[in-house]
Amino acid sequence: MCGGWAASTWVAVHLRADAALHTAALFVHLASLVLGFGAVLAVDYYGALWLGGRKTLREVLDFTASLHTLVWAGLIGLIGSGALLHPDLGSPLTCVKLGLVLVIALNGVQAGALHRRLAALDGRPAGRSLLLRGAATASLSQIAWWGALAIGFLNSRQ
Repeated sequence: MCGGWAASTWVAVHLRADAALHTAALFVHLASLVLGFGAVLAVDYYGALWLGGRKTLREVLDFTASLHTLVWAGLIGLIGSGALLHPDLGSPLTCVKLGLVLVIALNGVQAGALHRRLAALDGRPAGRSLLLRGAATASLSQIAWWGALAIGFLNSRQ
């Protein structure tokens, strides 16, 4: 994760996309945002349904298992296309956004491990530590995704 993130930052510094490539990268960036963040919102919504007693843990795990691919595809698309959008790495706000993207990726790795731990329960109730880990994972994910989105929006207006 860190290597891919660093490579995309290196590309952002060393490669200048022409107008056509910049336009294509912007489209891919927006489409990847819809794909990745949309899947994250669906995963977190299903998690909330479980916490509210409206879905079983097995239903949530079965539903969200296939969404992990969409989250990763969206995140990879965002990182790859973002490198071609001429980010201003001299801007503290842009640096915060890049940090948030790295947090999203590392939290995603952790979320995959959490998903496997919950699936291994095989119908047994989740303990307090797993519930807290799930809540922290979802909260961190939402903060980082919304933060990166907000900074991207602010940067696009300059």
